[in-house]
Amino acid sequence: MSQQDSDRERSLPPPPGIHNPLADDTIKILLATDNHIGYLERDPIRGNDSIESFREILQLAVKNDVDFVLLAGDLFHENKPSRDCLYRTIALLREYTMGDKPVQVELLSDPNEGRAAGFSFPAVNYEDPNFNVGIPVFSIHGNHDDPQGAGSEGALCALDVLSVSGLLNYMGKFDLPTSDADAATTGIAVRPVLLGKGNTRLGMYGIGNVKDQRMHFELRSNRVRMYMPKDKDQWFNILLLHQNRVKHGPQEFVPEGMFDDSIDLVIWGHEHDCRIQPEPVAGKNYYISQPGSSVATSLADGEAIEKHVALLEIQGKEFQLTPLPLRTVRPFVIESIVLSEVAEEEGVDISDQAKISKYLKAKVNKLIQQAEDQWQERNAKAVEDGDEELPPMLPLVRLKVETTGITEMFNPVRFGQEFHGRIANPRDVLVLHRAKRAATRSAKVHIDQPELSIDNPDMTTSEKLAKVQMGSLVKEYLQAQELQLLPENGMSDAIQMFVEKDDIHAIDSHVTSSLNELISGVQAEEEFNEDELDEIVAKAKDDHEKEYAEMVKQGKAAKASKKKGKEKATAGAESDDSMLMDVDGGGGGSDYEIDDDEPAPPPKKRATTTRTTTKATTTKKAPAKAPAKKATTTTGRGRGKKAAIPVDSDSGEAFEEVPDDDEEEDEEEVPKPVKRTNRAAILSQPAPKKAPAKRKTPAPPAKQSQLTFTPATTSRPSRAAASKAKGRMVVRHKLCHRGCIERNRFP
Repeated sequence: MSQQDSDRERSLPPPPGIHNPLADDTIKILLATDNHIGYLERDPIRGNDSIESFREILQLAVKNDVDFVLLAGDLFHENKPSRDCLYRTIALLREYTMGDKPVQVELLSDPNEGRAAGFSFPAVNYEDPNFNVGIPVFSIHGNHDDPQGAGSEGALCALDVLSVSGLLNYMGKFDLPTSDADAATTGIAVRPVLLGKGNTRLGMYGIGNVKDQRMHFELRSNRVRMYMPKDKDQWFNILLLHQNRVKHGPQEFVPEGMFDDSIDLVIWGHEHDCRIQPEPVAGKNYYISQPGSSVATSLADGEAIEKHVALLEIQGKEFQLTPLPLRTVRPFVIESIVLSEVAEEEGVDISDQAKISKYLKAKVNKLIQQAEDQWQERNAKAVEDGDEELPPMLPLVRLKVETTGITEMFNPVRFGQEFHGRIANPRDVLVLHRAKRAATRSAKVHIDQPELSIDNPDMTTSEKLAKVQMGSLVKEYLQAQELQLLPENGMSDAIQMFVEKDDIHAIDSHVTSSLNELISGVQAEEEFNEDELDEIVAKAKDDHEKEYAEMVKQGKAAKASKKKGKEKATAGAESDDSMLMDVDGGGGGSDYEIDDDEPAPPPKKRATTTRTTTKATTTKKAPAKAPAKKATTTTGRGRGKKAAIPVDSDSGEAFEEVPDDDEEEDEEEVPKPVKRTNRAAILSQPAPKKAPAKRKTPAPPAKQSQLTFTPATTSRPSRAAASKAKGRMVVRHKLCHRGCIERNRFP
């Protein structure tokens, strides 16, 4: 435990307790959060860490004879867990939570509140007569396993699957409002699960994870509606939350003192450092308990604190909380050193790489021994309590080294191979970094260039990194790149999805869909020359960005995403996957591909003429100096369009339509070979010379040939090759900027 954590615990008041405990009136709950099942599941050493810790949590629930288990989000590490991960989780829940043990807590709220739409079974599994539930499990979703998608049944997550299977009770799910008018009936409406045991009444209020900026806004606008009983002061009220507790920006956290005064205890998820002892909040009557994660997902200082879950006992308005250490958690030690200070204090020659390496190896060996001592001490204490001794586990070791002033250093990956077989993370045991020194200030003061907080020379690197916001960095970087094809706003959302949700396909899917959407916008234009392609692409990109910004302004992105999902289901391209994320979809097809099995609409007179003209011009190679006449463009459906002059982006002049006389002339005779300067000429492949095609009566196009995009023999600008595109990022949540809603109550 660090010195800072020790000082914080000493400054806390004595924890609350139960003065006259009565077993018949005491509700016993096992608290846990951030299990992250599936983290590094393919790692040969650490692959089973998360699932084994979750097994131990369920075993502790059985051992302590709790009434139910309460989880505060991030049960799974990925939004779409693997089959093996889901299979093992279901097996553990069935093994330890099903049985003939009678459930002592009575459900006092409506059992149909929150049940699956269109089905008759209740939302709480132990109210279903078809299940023998011994230990119910209640859980909210976190930022890793939150609902995604906009299918026919709405957004779903893995907890929905566990809920309808009768293994887990999913709470804290709601739809965010898309406008101020909808906020009165939708939005963050927190409906409790009301339980009773003896004379104790318990209300559990779950709020699943939403973006911190949105949650901050909803709280400050008084739009989080708590549905509470009239005699709320006679109930012990618990609030489950999964948001940032540490301030990462002006609105990228949730203040501790912004919850209802009737709340007695807040169970805070998302933060991984273990602060399980209840902490009072200044000016409020409630306490906050932060159990932390049950597995280390990052080699940071907060993860090195010993992992615990909590046994919460409630009687009336009194409660007490007992930390329970997790034995199956891999031991983790971390230390930071500064080589310049080591040279002064211990006389190490920092100009010699061999001596530096020897010193650091000795330091790592000491950390390994320290981790082994921790494991043995943990095992010895467990044996005293009557538990079995566990086999030793390879520890996690992290040594952070500041190399300021040293010109050359060795490879940290190669350094870690020396400890292969002794630690669980040999590749990243050593982290080298330098402290940036502020430039010498000149006498002249630049008012337009204010000093940033992260430029403070007195701050350490870790403190600077703590102030860096991922969203701001991505936005600034993309703006500096001046992207010519991809919109910056959608790309920023895809990168954020990749970072926060560990969705490895988010960026790839967004790039593919955005490029295909861009080519659709370019093809929507009429006839244009190669020299105008840059302007056409820029115009299509600007239109995309304006439409995106308008959707954000009007707060209709969530509605648009659902509409898009329904249209996709109607099209029948693939089965509707309601767990598909917004940035997914569109990886396999393109807008310009033609479905051979789908009959085209009945051809019009204009369309027939266009197909005849296109066939004639593609079966005979045009002479090099043929004058440019009327040309046609072919869209994704193969329909011809009237030739026109594109809009000038500078003058704003409208399209100039070609007279209908030319059209009638095309119908009377086979068109002469022309120089192909339209979009079809750029994207199609020239055929060998043949005799002029005879005009035939076109048959109903039951099947249409698919367009190919092989480069033409003529010179083709490289910018045309970069214009293949598809897709739009859909922002699911929008901020509303007016109105407050009174908190509703149960009648």
